[in-house]
Amino acid sequence: MTQHPLPASIDETLTLLESAGYVADRSLATVLHLSLRMKRPLFLEGEAGVGKTEIAKVLSETLGRDLIRLQCYEGLDVASAVYEWNYPAQMVEIRVSEAAGDTDHTELSKSIFDERFLIKRPVLQALEPHINGAPVFLIDELDRADEAFEAFLLEVLADNQVTIPELGTIKAAEPPIVVITTNRTREIHDALKRRCLYHWVDYPDAERELEIVRRKVPGAAERLSQEVVAFVQKLRADEDLFKQPGVAETLDWATALSELDAMALDPDLASDTLGVLLKYQDDIERVRGSKTRQIIEDIRKEEPKSPAMPAV
Repeated sequence: MTQHPLPASIDETLTLLESAGYVADRSLATVLHLSLRMKRPLFLEGEAGVGKTEIAKVLSETLGRDLIRLQCYEGLDVASAVYEWNYPAQMVEIRVSEAAGDTDHTELSKSIFDERFLIKRPVLQALEPHINGAPVFLIDELDRADEAFEAFLLEVLADNQVTIPELGTIKAAEPPIVVITTNRTREIHDALKRRCLYHWVDYPDAERELEIVRRKVPGAAERLSQEVVAFVQKLRADEDLFKQPGVAETLDWATALSELDAMALDPDLASDTLGVLLKYQDDIERVRGSKTRQIIEDIRKEEPKSPAMPAV
């Protein structure tokens, strides 16, 4: 993997994202550019499926940096996220030393708490030197982790370091490119947000979502792509759903319908494949059948009419 320089402007940042097929608005490109230049973590908040995680993947790909991902979950602790000691290997070391008659407990303690026995988890890996430069460190869905772990991250985000009692403080020679995502299932503490640059990633408008579909599902018919996007946009605007479909679901639905050789939205086929777009049965039942047919009729009525041919 070849390392590439950081973008020198907002326009270059937009171009960088577009080169990997990520269609971003200028406000996102601006805060991303500032995050890279200021070496500050980027805190991305928004609904699931709007493309927050993808930004870290795109940065890794386009900048030629390693991607280190920490997937957060309830109960995540230091042993799973930062480091733990290889206890079986340490026990072997102790027994070998005892068999050799080494009874100096001070020296033995130093020996077993050595980096040879340290199992490095994502946080520690992100602070290490990498051949391709500082890695992209994705802390994904932080809102799923406990507040205690969130508090632990303050040292990492503020000083790019962690403290291991047996070894001391380990500090990054070059700060990693940190991207934090949250789906806002709970509020993240202000102390953590203050250490980051913040951006809310919203659902795209119809024009940008259509461009995303064109890039990500190039095999889909143009009319199908347009109607899929119009259908999803109408769901988000008019329907009180438990979970609005994200861009990821839009792409999945366009792909599924394309696989079924659809050239445009068919009411029956659209109803039968709603499970690709919507993830809750109550939402599917609300939209299925006559509602699906009505939405398709409405978006076709709203389609711009072709100008009439001049009389000959």
